[in-house]
Amino acid sequence: MRAVLLDIDGVLTVSWQPVSGAVAAVEWLRTEGIPLALVTNTTSRTRASIAAALANAGFLVTADDILTAPVVAAGYLRERYPGARCLLLNSGDISADLTGVALVSGDDAGVDIVLVGGAGPEFSYQALNQAFRHLRRGARLVAMSRALYWRTSDGLQLDSGAFVAALEQAAHIEAEVVGKPAAAFYAAALTRLGGPAAGDALMVGDDIEVDVIAAQRAGLSGVLVKTGKYSQRAHAAAAMPPDHVLDSVADLPALIRVLR
Repeated sequence: MRAVLLDIDGVLTVSWQPVSGAVAAVEWLRTEGIPLALVTNTTSRTRASIAAALANAGFLVTADDILTAPVVAAGYLRERYPGARCLLLNSGDISADLTGVALVSGDDAGVDIVLVGGAGPEFSYQALNQAFRHLRRGARLVAMSRALYWRTSDGLQLDSGAFVAALEQAAHIEAEVVGKPAAAFYAAALTRLGGPAAGDALMVGDDIEVDVIAAQRAGLSGVLVKTGKYSQRAHAAAAMPPDHVLDSVADLPALIRVLR
């Protein structure tokens, strides 16, 4: 293995509290000299804020180790739609990670892109209806995730994928997805690690479709952990089996020893 990609929510932490054995697993990867990247669709925090939260939980990581959907979205928009006026629908302030993206208010008549991040209280009827009107006028829909839900200490919470699907149906438009499960997201993560071949990398996640199968389709080996949002029902109904299944990320060092 020349690289390991790790999801954060549900794999390393739940509500920013470490999963048992996760801190030790990351320390082992560091000791073994295995390059790692933390890849997440989290859109409620900036990379710096995520790094601080993980450091408080005991993880030896920095902002440079983290690749978020907002960072990938910013690069995508700069490349594909330079100068576009973007309406951001998101829970949390992530403007610091949207470098070079022109953000405008929903009242602006010249919206070119409706950019959807993570769900939360800001996803009101008024905000969604405003986004819908811009889509009907010709704006493009760019989504940072298609995840339908995620796990917190209070249980499963609805995520933005449900709202993205609703906007697609109502506006008769297809979203351009830039976070996981987009293949470009995994490619960007490997590039940040020096460009190892996809076949030499592991992706560890708790969402069998968004994390694991998407990574396998991009050429990586997928590792499903039975923590976070893991569901036996989703596992059984998945489009393809994961390459590996672990009880938790704490078992990752043992798996890598076998693969070596």
